[in-house]
Amino acid sequence: MKHVDEKTGSIENLEDLVVFGGAPKFRETLHVGKPNIGNREMFFDQANEMFDNLWLTNDGPVLKKFELRLAELLGVRHVVAVCNATKGLEIAAKALRLQGEVILPSFTFVATAHALEWIGIRPVFCDVDPRTHTIDPQKVEALITPQTTAILGVHLWGLPCDTDALAGIARRHGLSVVYDAAHAFFCSHQGRWIGEFGDLEIFSFHATKFFNTFEGGAITTNDDQVAEQARLLRNFGFAGYDKVVSHGTNGKMSEISAAMGLANLPNLGDFIETNRRNLGHYAQGLAGAPGLRLLPFPAGEKNNFQYVVVEIDRDAAGISRDDILTVLHAERVLARRYFYPGCHKMEPYLTCDPDAGKSLPVTESLVESVLNLPNGTAVGADEIRRICDMIRFCTRNGEEITTRLKSIGS
Repeated sequence: MKHVDEKTGSIENLEDLVVFGGAPKFRETLHVGKPNIGNREMFFDQANEMFDNLWLTNDGPVLKKFELRLAELLGVRHVVAVCNATKGLEIAAKALRLQGEVILPSFTFVATAHALEWIGIRPVFCDVDPRTHTIDPQKVEALITPQTTAILGVHLWGLPCDTDALAGIARRHGLSVVYDAAHAFFCSHQGRWIGEFGDLEIFSFHATKFFNTFEGGAITTNDDQVAEQARLLRNFGFAGYDKVVSHGTNGKMSEISAAMGLANLPNLGDFIETNRRNLGHYAQGLAGAPGLRLLPFPAGEKNNFQYVVVEIDRDAAGISRDDILTVLHAERVLARRYFYPGCHKMEPYLTCDPDAGKSLPVTESLVESVLNLPNGTAVGADEIRRICDMIRFCTRNGEEITTRLKSIGS
């Protein structure tokens, strides 16, 4: 198969698209979350320290250094590093002694719900704010029952939940407030770093996040008792040598993951600046395109700008989100339709409540319209220009592309 010149990648006719026989516009696949790699020398220094200590896991000195550094950066009293954010959510729920039901958005990665379901808590799905895609406080109160023990908000795309409104609801009903901050590391809200809101917050440092520890996460809190309980729970309930004082699990972060975290911290500013600059290129490249809304970030607050989120109005754009996605994927641009089809349409939740979507109209709309585009150090101005050109071409030729795609699929 021939290749289009990557310096131009021009699309003039439908036949220039791969789906209709054209050459791919990119030689390498572009991902939404390709790993960022920070200071390699620092990583190897930390790894050598780990080898010299012969201490590979179990709260070693590299991990403690990493936790202390994170606490200093975020301005929180306690950071409890964990092997991944899903385990962090489970430990957090146990540390707060949650049970019964917890209210959370369906418009989130399924791990948010799975972590609760896994430990016997029923997720109760709430709709989201159409502007921010975060849990809608106006819809929360109606879902509270005698079995409700907490509200679990998700700072989606690094956009903060309405923490004041959720705190007020929680106070009135005696509930805990937990935040899934998987997207929100190094983002601020009300001039404070996300990490100190609610009873606790949980970050993800998975490889696809802009800041990663290979695999990992962290629980942050200013509550001494909650932090102590979380530390017990992540290490089988051990409170000393041969002294188990509670139930627990194995949720510890390894030394090598902590070393990766320490090596990436000095590059936070560079990673964020790359994301911010890329977002500006997308805003310029998509400006004026019909039916497209690039999700904005609040002025005056810090953000990691990791996610480039576009809402596509099928009627105004003249083409569906999914047909644009088909075109992009064929061109090796692996954009994502987060968070399709919504947790409420995944198992076991669909079987438990097949009619949940009736009370989630905003979520039902977003899962059909949201498109997440590649970002990070793996893309730059030229790649973004060509991605935007493809999307604009799709909106100019939407009816014909849709018709031809249907004929190929039939």
